[in-house]
Amino acid sequence: MLAAIGQFNLIIALMLSLLLAIIPMVGYARNNTALMHTGRPLAYALFLAVLSSFLILITLFIQQDFSVTYVWQHSSLELPLRYRITATWGAHEGSILMWITIQALWIAAVARFSGALNLNQLSRVLSILGLISVGFIAFILFTSNPFERTFPAPLDGRDLNPLLQDFGMIVHPPLLYFGYVGLSVAFALSVAALIGGKIDEHWIRWSKKWTNMAWAFLTMGIILGSWWAYYELGWGGWWFWDPVENASFLPWLAGTALIHVQAVSERKNAFRGWTVLLAITAFSLSVLGTFLVRSGSITSVHSFAADPTRGLFILGLLALFAGGALILFALRADKLRSTEAVNFNSKETLLLANSLIFIVATFTVLLGTIFPMIFEAIGQKISVGAPYFGLMFFLIMIPMALLLPLAGQVHWQKDVFTVACRSLWPYASLSIIMTALVWWSVDHINVRGIVCILGAFWVFTATTGHFLKNKKTAGFIGMTIAHWGVAFFLFGMAMVEHTDTEKDVLLKPGQNIHLNGYDFEFKGVQWVNKENYRAQQGQVLVSKNNQVITTLKPQKRHYPKQQNPMTEASIYPGFTKDIYVSLGEQINNQGAWAVRIYIKPFIRWMWFGGILMLLGAVVGLFSARIKRLEQRQINQMMKEELNLL
Repeated sequence: MLAAIGQFNLIIALMLSLLLAIIPMVGYARNNTALMHTGRPLAYALFLAVLSSFLILITLFIQQDFSVTYVWQHSSLELPLRYRITATWGAHEGSILMWITIQALWIAAVARFSGALNLNQLSRVLSILGLISVGFIAFILFTSNPFERTFPAPLDGRDLNPLLQDFGMIVHPPLLYFGYVGLSVAFALSVAALIGGKIDEHWIRWSKKWTNMAWAFLTMGIILGSWWAYYELGWGGWWFWDPVENASFLPWLAGTALIHVQAVSERKNAFRGWTVLLAITAFSLSVLGTFLVRSGSITSVHSFAADPTRGLFILGLLALFAGGALILFALRADKLRSTEAVNFNSKETLLLANSLIFIVATFTVLLGTIFPMIFEAIGQKISVGAPYFGLMFFLIMIPMALLLPLAGQVHWQKDVFTVACRSLWPYASLSIIMTALVWWSVDHINVRGIVCILGAFWVFTATTGHFLKNKKTAGFIGMTIAHWGVAFFLFGMAMVEHTDTEKDVLLKPGQNIHLNGYDFEFKGVQWVNKENYRAQQGQVLVSKNNQVITTLKPQKRHYPKQQNPMTEASIYPGFTKDIYVSLGEQINNQGAWAVRIYIKPFIRWMWFGGILMLLGAVVGLFSARIKRLEQRQINQMMKEELNLL
């Protein structure tokens, strides 16, 4: 009965989204306020209908209702309660239901917090968001129904993918989806502005806060995904340039470009067309990422499905959303021409340059991701891996790191670049000295690593100097924190990618190995029983100067329903390095095991940098609110003075 109610609610949600897509837009076209006023209640009703379906699916997992096909395929009697709940979004059908639930939440939030928009504007925005919901709800009903039944119901299920039985997978997908779907708000705002034929500072400012919020969620999701891959997959890496990893990175890059150009567009009538185009691109890349994950066109530990029919449906949605928006953009481009000139020697020019750099990076990653798919479709195979992405990103990010501090020094509207450059010389000199000290103290670091470290010190010192000399507004503080994050990320990435140590050894109990000043003694392997698995757990004593630092316990986990064991690394985290040990296979009957040891210098500085970027975006979100409060206070003071007069 619950499954039938869940499916019925999805059908109701489809009808509500159709009404939301049509009625407010018709009201706008006819200037009928009664029809336009239906937008908000329809948005709230849509959210309640979709949310009820999602909660019903969670309930079915908690109750272990194996008459529902999706439940028995991704759960089991032994699965702990917390993983039964998160199994709801652990595979394709449930994750799409989560997508449309979050989509409906964003729509309801726009309806609720849209006091800055007039009724004409709001009706257009909600109708575009309703159209997007129509596409994805139709997708789940016609190709990916999570409420399909199996008769007779099996006595037990297949179990959840062991890789997903982890805290990281509890929070990582929802955060990514909040970012993916949040970009649809910026998309809807841009398309609505194109329909109205007008986009001004007020419109850009209102769009910016939604873009920042979506970008913050996407950043958080990517950070957690990288951390999960590092400790869960057992190979010691933090980013593999996997197509599905790239699927989340592409809209992040485009969103970063959008945020930078919005900073200009909200101040003056410039780059409005470029702002709209970037908003269309960012959301289109989110939909493209959904296609990559669910079409079966790529192989990845992160992918959800391998059904070409679903892939074609999503491609159809991409063609509808992106194609329709681009056609509208072409028809309305003349109305988006800048009316204010931009001086070459200004902050505006540098922000535009940074947005162009991020878009070049976006399409570099996009080409490297889809080229193997294109060649495979014509019967040929090529491999595009980490060497391509690493080299191209290194070359593209050099100008980004170079221009970032300069953009902070140059003033709005008009400045003199030579004066700004002269003011940066002390920071450049300090950065070179600090880089030389690192090069002198670290062994076997190559030129690429040195350049990245120099870029990190350059960004950090110049950003800090600029921060100390200027007035601290909320927006300025947010920008500074985000740029500090860039510096920490660059330094951590350079150190871990170019100075880490890896050693594969074969050890018997009692044997030890010396590596980078540490002694690793292998004590053996024993079986341990946990809540939802059994594991062969190794014991490795780590010591330095004859003092034991820690005992690491890497595992080979065996899940009841799975044939292949899963590797779980054991990590000793540190401020300047991680000691990382993973357990391989038993090689012979004499107790010898393959053990992999990594020393990962400054790897956590990368994630700390990502957290700083996230914090900068959050602070930036409050800057607009602080400005409004300050303006209200000024207006109140002026009103009181007039009353006194």
